[in-house]
This record gives sequence, structure tokens and C-alpha cells, in this order.
Amino acid sequence: MQGMPVQTATVSMNPVAQSSEYVATVKSRRSATIEPMVQGNLTQIRVRSGDHVKAGQVMFEIDPKLQVATVEAARATERQKKALYDYNVAECDRQRKLFEAGITSRSVYDQAVQSLDNTKADYESALSLRKTQEEQLAYYTVRAPFSGVVGDVPVHIGDFVSPLLSPSVVLTTVDEGKDLEAYIYIPTERSTQVKQGLAVELTDNSGKLLEKTKIDFLSPQVDPTLQGILVKAPVHSSPELLRNAQMIKARVIWGNTPMAVIPVLAVMRQGGQSFVFVAQQQNGHFVAHQVAVTLGDTVGNSYSVSSGLNAGDKVVVSSTQFLVNDMPVIPMGG
Repeated sequence: MQGMPVQTATVSMNPVAQSSEYVATVKSRRSATIEPMVQGNLTQIRVRSGDHVKAGQVMFEIDPKLQVATVEAARATERQKKALYDYNVAECDRQRKLFEAGITSRSVYDQAVQSLDNTKADYESALSLRKTQEEQLAYYTVRAPFSGVVGDVPVHIGDFVSPLLSPSVVLTTVDEGKDLEAYIYIPTERSTQVKQGLAVELTDNSGKLLEKTKIDFLSPQVDPTLQGILVKAPVHSSPELLRNAQMIKARVIWGNTPMAVIPVLAVMRQGGQSFVFVAQQQNGHFVAHQVAVTLGDTVGNSYSVSSGLNAGDKVVVSSTQFLVNDMPVIPMGG
């Protein structure tokens, strides 16, 4: 039988990355959950979900009427204590002069000093209380802790909010959108292989490569819930490409191993088994010998092969659908 002309490719041993794929969560190093520090009814909501805010920008306002009244009462008490303190300063000075002139006794002067000390302590306490109440008043205006993007706003004007409610009331979240990290949980059976500096390829759900990075944090403990080891890798993609809490895929590269690499076109499948045709010399001519192979990861437009082939083998890459085992062929190329 005359041989069929076929294109062949010579099997070469190339370094192939040994990797495992995991689900990763993108998290921002600066992500804040905004909760009320005081209680009251919301009177103003000045942001919407998705808004970009600057540090210090007003986001919410809580009705401050009760706190304003408390501050005014504290100021009035402070003024009262200050007036009494000022009076005792003058009275103590007068009693000192009378004592030095021999007009009053030592005990009268000591009583004036004691009264001054008491009113001074009362005034300082009232002053501190007034400042504390004024600082508390500032919490009724909720401001952005840093520049970022506003998350969901589940509250409405008129809602009663309080730090004492259970579950706690969340006003919104603010994510900075930079300094992102990929959180990856590595199974404990890989604990001896995982280390800082391992290469990581981040991809979307369709397998598109987003970026290449490296592990820069390795937790010393095993997560008891997931029975995995938390590792982190910095993410440098723009906020438009990746966002906080987004789920992506992370391919951790354990190392490179020399493996046979063949073109994708050479691989046939039958009954769940992958095989190739190898051009082998037999009695002075070539035949296409069918060989079962175990495929590894794809390398560009090629497959890595973990078993079934050796370096130098010539695999058929054309007209494979017309071949049968040990059919005469005429190798060309490769």
C-alpha cells in the first residue's frame, strides 16, 4: 500500500509549569464598613451607590437635636462653674492679703484655698464634659474616612440608626479601589510546597489572563473552617478591571518540569482516551502507530504530555482523521 503523505512534528522536552487552580477573592487593603457611632433618625443621605467620595466628604447626617441640647446644657454648666471659680480666685487672693495683714486667721485663709481648689476641679470637669459632648456632636455628621467608591446604601431617610442595635446597622461601605490583594486558600496537603514568592496567574471566569503576580503573604495558621492556608498576592489591575470582593481564579505555579510538548492538532480522542499517531519506521518504511497519551496542561497552542511519548518521536499533525493504526505514511516536515 502506498503511504499517505502527512505532516509531522518532532516531540521536544520543554519546561512546563506545574500548577493548581483555586478560587480567589479580591480584597482591598483599605475597605471600610460605615456604621453609626450615635443613635438617631437619618435626616440626610448625601451619597448614592457607586459615587466617588473624597476623604472627609459628608455622606450622612443624623438628627442631632438631643445632642445639641446636651451640648448647650454642658456649656451652661461650664459657664456656671467658671463664674464660681473666678469668684473664688478673687476671694482667695483677698483672704491671702487679709491673712498677711493679720486681720484674719490661718484657718479662714485655708478654707478659701480649699474652696478655690474645689471650684477649680469642678470647672475643669465641666470644661472636659463640654468638649466631650461637642466631639460627640461631630459623630452626627458621617464623613468618608478616605477617598474611594461608595458601596450599597441600604438605609433611607427617616430610618432610626444606633450602634446598639443587633444586628448592627450598616450605612454603606467605602472601598479605596487600589492596594488590592487576592486571597487564596491553599489545601493543607500542599502545605510543604506553598511559600512566599511563588508565581500566581490571575484569570477571569472565562480563563482570560488578568495579570501575573507572586505570593507575598503566607498565614502561619490553618483556617479551621476551610481547612486551608491563607495566602495573599498583590493585585495591580485597575479598579475598572477588578473590584473589591470580586471572585476570580488563581493559578498557583509550583515549579517547572521538563515534559513532552505536542501540537493540539496531533491529539485525537476516542472513548474518553487521548491518543496520537506516531510515525515509526518499520521494514524500511513508515507507519502511523497509534499511541495512548496522558495530557497535562495546555502550553499556548500545544499540550504537555506526562506519559506516552519520548523526545524525538514524530507525531502526525495532519490528516489524522483518515489514519488507522499501523497505516503506511510518508512523513513530511517536523
